Formats: sequence, structure tokens, C-alpha cells
Amino acid sequence: MTIISPDAKPAAAPGTSRVLLAYLRRDRLALAAAIFVALIVLAAILGPWLVGDAASRLGLRQRNLAPFSLEHSWIYFLGADTLGRPLLARLIVGAQSTLGIAAAAVFSSMLIGGTLGLVAGYSERWYSHMILRLADVVMSFPSLLLALIVLYTLGPSITNLVIVLAITRMPIYLRTARAEVLELRERMFVSAARSMGAGAARILLRHIAPLVLPTLVTIAAIDFATVILSESALSFLGLGIQPPDFTWGAMVANGRGYLSTAWWVAFWPGLAIMLTTLSLNILSNWARTVADPQQRWRLQTLRKAAR
Repeated sequence: MTIISPDAKPAAAPGTSRVLLAYLRRDRLALAAAIFVALIVLAAILGPWLVGDAASRLGLRQRNLAPFSLEHSWIYFLGADTLGRPLLARLIVGAQSTLGIAAAAVFSSMLIGGTLGLVAGYSERWYSHMILRLADVVMSFPSLLLALIVLYTLGPSITNLVIVLAITRMPIYLRTARAEVLELRERMFVSAARSMGAGAARILLRHIAPLVLPTLVTIAAIDFATVILSESALSFLGLGIQPPDFTWGAMVANGRGYLSTAWWVAFWPGLAIMLTTLSLNILSNWARTVADPQQRWRLQTLRKAAR
């Protein structure tokens, strides 16, 4: 017979963060993707401060310098471009521009699309139908074609690029938020809040929006890789960020004419785009598996098998 002291405290259940880290350690592919994304984010935050002005400093003696050589400096390990600028430094600085533009576009599209989706889902007035028709108009155009038309008309700049990318991705968040609100507004807690005199704005902001937000954040994490590819495509076509600023897509565009003589000028930024988007897609699939109770057993099986 076991005697339990009245002063004894129950064993603490493992925290959610510890469980997620345990799941991540068991999935080696997702762990490698998470480590790579973390390194890219750290490089984007701290890298420009570490490399200084090396990314824009000309060095005609190192023009088209081949990679994997430490003869000049470690900063030239990945080679140099057509103007002698070290590619490693330009990759680090370009990561800040690429991730910064993608983050601004995703946040803007989630904020605007989510807000419009909340209004369109809760209200049944005429403006809710206008919001849906607006989303239909945006979705009827191919996103890249719409971006090309707007940027060609307004001119390429960082602000216009963020606006275009946010507009093209906004209908996804709008329709998702509306679908969630249509289901949530029929629940008992909404009816109870309405019967107690709560207004529409209070119900949306205090009761419905916190339940819709996790879904929108999940979609934003998945959509981040798509926005990076779209920005790289626009920069490759010359309608993205303009010199002296640059992104990975602009670096690929600058090196496309030297593929036969200096392949590394376009190869390294292209590889960075591919690995970043691939890692983000792997992490989004892993997060979707963890969030789905019907699929989570696979990670639990991997966890038990590793013990």
C-alpha cells in the first residue's frame, strides 16, 4: 500500500515546448530543416553587422574568383562575382533583404486578409459580398502576371514589391478566415455573448479572432516559402528590388550571363533559395503532422522506437 503525503505535489506534465522539441528530434529531416532555417535567420539578423561593407566593396583583382579557395580571405570561400565582390558576404546580406521582404508581405497579407475575412464571415450585409467579389477578382488573375502589371505601372521598389506580394496572397487568408468565422459564429459562446449585449466588434476581436489566429499563422508559415519564390522570380525579371540593394533573386539574375564561365555567381544564391524554401516546406509539413491528432501517432511511433 502506497501512502501519499498531503504535502506531496503531483508530477509536472512535460511542457508543450518540450514535447515539440522531442518530436522534432525524432524526425531527423525536420530537425535538419529547422537548424538550417535558424542559421539563415541568424545570418540575416547578425550577418550584415559581421561582414560590414564587404558585400558592396569592389575588388577587380578578384573578378570571377573561383570558389573553395582561402588564398585571399575566408570571405571569398564561395568565390566572387563579376565585380570582385565576395559571394559569401552578398549571400548573407541578401538573406536579410529576401527574408525581410517575404516577412513583411506575409504579415501584411495575413493582417489585411484576416481582418476582411472576419468581417465577411460574421456580417451578412452588402459589404461582405463586396469583399468576396474583391477576392474573386484578385484570384482570377495569375499572381505573377498581376505582379508584373502592377510593378511595371508603379515602378520597382521595395514598398511596391511588398504591396504586390501582399495583394496576391491576401485572398488565401481572407477565404480561410471567413470559413472559420462562418462555423464559429453559430456556437453557443457567441450566442451567449450576443445575448449579453456584446457588439459585433467585441465578439469578433475578443471571442472569434483568437480562435482563427492559429490557423492563419499556420498558413502564413506555409506561405512564406511561396512568397520567397515569388519575390525571387520578380527580382530575376528585373522588377524586384533595385541596385544598390539586392536579394537572392537579383543575384541569380546578375549571374545568368556567366553560367558557362563563372557558374558559381548564379549557383550559390539559387541553391540558397532552393534550400530555404525546401526547409520551410518540410517544417510546415511537420507542423501539420504535429497539429493533426490522426497523424501525430507517426511521430510518437518514431519516439518510442528511438528509446
